[in-house]
Amino acid sequence: MKKLLITTLVMGFISVNAASAAQEINHADGKEKMGVVSASSAYTLDDLSSALSRKAKEQGATSFKILSTAGNNKLHGIAEIYK
Repeated sequence: MKKLLITTLVMGFISVNAASAAQEINHADGKEKMGVVSASSAYTLDDLSSALSRKAKEQGATSFKILSTAGNNKLHGIAEIYK
């Protein structure tokens, strides 16, 4: 029972966090560009995308478009952010 409660709470926190993050987009049609953010030291593309999303949200953006990624063992990326 305790394990089920903990799992439910964790899933709830994850869904709340995902709902408040900036959304990744492929095209910026009709969106107002706000600037650029960067992130580094990610081990996977999902981690990099999450870090860029967090940084975009911190800047007040509702969406972001990844412009570039690079790296061997740790990834670095740059994204444009939009209102």
